[in-house]
Amino acid sequence: MNVGSPSRFFPFATGLLVAAMFGPILALLVAVPPGQAFDAFRNGGFGPLQVSLAASLCATALATLLGVPAGYWLAHCARGLRGPALFALALPLAFPPVASGIMLLHVVGTRSPLGAVLLAHGIPIVDAFPGVVLAEFFVAGSFVAITACAAFGGLNALPEEAARTLGTSEWRIFARIAMPAALGNLGAGVAFAWLRAIGEYGATSVLAYHPTSLPVEVYVRLSAAGVTPALGLCYGFAILAAAVLGGQWVLRRRVV
Repeated sequence: MNVGSPSRFFPFATGLLVAAMFGPILALLVAVPPGQAFDAFRNGGFGPLQVSLAASLCATALATLLGVPAGYWLAHCARGLRGPALFALALPLAFPPVASGIMLLHVVGTRSPLGAVLLAHGIPIVDAFPGVVLAEFFVAGSFVAITACAAFGGLNALPEEAARTLGTSEWRIFARIAMPAALGNLGAGVAFAWLRAIGEYGATSVLAYHPTSLPVEVYVRLSAAGVTPALGLCYGFAILAAAVLGGQWVLRRRVV
């Protein structure tokens, strides 16, 4: 097939990329019967799944609570402030997850001043549930703010300007005009933040190896018994990801 012409190259490139990305996932779904996946969770997998679900929801909720208003402000602030702020938000995404965990351990570990203060007030971070939340928030929190900035920045500015002219408060403009208009794109940012959070292994394993999250449990089974026992838990990840992305797709269709 001649893929030199644009009419053939673009679908060819798309198909090749889809095959490269979805192929291993499809192979997983074909290789692992649902019963085997259920057995993998029944034999010690539901506990790590509960930890990952709870921690990722907490991390995503915090990222949304801070990231959506931050993205709204960044979309309307001066360019001289927006650039450095977005750079700072995107920088954690460039670090290897293990390096992120080491940095967090340096800041909130038991030997750090902040970690000692938190521990004295009954808030353990290292090898504790708050540590799992913190690690997942650090690696995923930027997604919401960056996506929200792009979503709010791409809206038609006329309705907001008209509301300001009529004396509407900034909070009401944000809640009544900007948020509904950007809801579809905001949902995408939240969905990807959650997927990134629940799949986090590197930072979590350094900062809070216990309680065991699902990615850590996958690695434990891989190290102890090989690929086959770990595949069942990976099947669960595929189902979770498909459910979240499918729900986000439905939301976007309804909003748009």
